[in-house]
Parts: sequence; structure tokens; C-alpha cells
Amino acid sequence: MLKKDNLSLGIVLGLITPLVAFFLYYFFLIRPHNNMGLGQFLNILKDNRQMIPKIMSVCVLLNGLVFFLYTRTRKDITAKGIFLVTMLYAIGMLLLKLIR
Repeated sequence: MLKKDNLSLGIVLGLITPLVAFFLYYFFLIRPHNNMGLGQFLNILKDNRQMIPKIMSVCVLLNGLVFFLYTRTRKDITAKGIFLVTMLYAIGMLLLKLIR
């Protein structure tokens, strides 16, 4: 399935990759040092809204790696889907920064 070159695959990859990056961020950087559960961490994020765009930007960095891999393998239509979702995340981050 990952060898196909279509827009819907790129959109799905663009949506899932930051979620995977968020859980990797939590399990490898937050949990070992603070020994807090995922629910506690999400409550901290809910209370401190200024942290959300910062963590989102870290999570979207993994989209750049996936985008790079798909452009290197000449799967340009899938890469367009990943880029589209990355831009939507960027707009969301800007809106969150402006709203706070």
C-alpha cells in the first residue's frame, strides 16, 4: 500500500505521521523524565495552550522526513498530499498562536 502514488495516501500519511511523532515525543522525552501519564500530559497541554503550537511544530517535523522520502522515490502525488496536510497544520499553528 505504501508503494502506491496517490493523493489520498499522502493525506492519510500526513495526518498520521504527526500523531505518531507526538506519541514518540511523549514516550521518549516526557515520560522518562517526569514519570507522568498520558492523561496528565494532555491535561497540562489543555491548561497551557501556549505549549500546543510548539509541540505541534516538533511533531510536524516528521512530516518533512516522510515528504523527503516520497519525493526521493518519485512518488510526487503522494508527496503533494503530505505537503497539503503539512500546510494545513502550519495554518492551524498560526491560528493557535494568534488566538491565544
